[in-house]
Amino acid sequence: MATVSSERLAAHIEGDFVVFLIGIRINKPWKLHKWVPVITAMPKMLKELDALPSNETGFLGHTGLSMGVIVHYWRSFDHLEAYARSKEHAHFPAWSAFNRRMKSSREDVGIWHETYQVKAGQYEAVYSGMPPFGLGKASELVPATGSRSEARMRLNG
Repeated sequence: MATVSSERLAAHIEGDFVVFLIGIRINKPWKLHKWVPVITAMPKMLKELDALPSNETGFLGHTGLSMGVIVHYWRSFDHLEAYARSKEHAHFPAWSAFNRRMKSSREDVGIWHETYQVKAGQYEAVYSGMPPFGLGKASELVPATGSRSEARMRLNG
C-alpha cells in the first residue's frame, strides 16, 4: 500500500503536458466475447507503458484501472500518438482487433477517449492526507505553501 503523506502537497510539472482520459461502456453485458478482450487489453498496455523508459515514450503515468475512466498523463500529444500508432507496442494490435470484432456491432461496447493539451502553469492540483495520486503521481509533489497555498494562486502560477 502506498504511503500516505501527512503534508498538504501540490503537483508541479515543468512545461506543457497532455491529459488523456479513456473509458469503456458495456452496452450489452451478455456479449462477453465483445467486451472481455477490451478489458483485458488495457492492463497489458499500462504494464507495457510503465515498463518503457518515460524519456522515450513521453508517458508520465496513469491513475485508475476500472470500468469507469483511466487517466493518462503524457509529455505531449506527439508522444501519445506515436505510442497509439506504433505497431511494435500493445495498443495498435489491440485497437485493430477491436475494430475487426466490432465492425458490424459497434453498439455492443462503447469506447471513448478525450485528450487535453495543458499549457505550462495552466493547471492546479492539491493533495492532503493522500499517497501520490493523479498528476501528483505523474509529476513532482511540492509543499502547497506560499504561492501554492490556494487554488487560484496555483492556477495562475
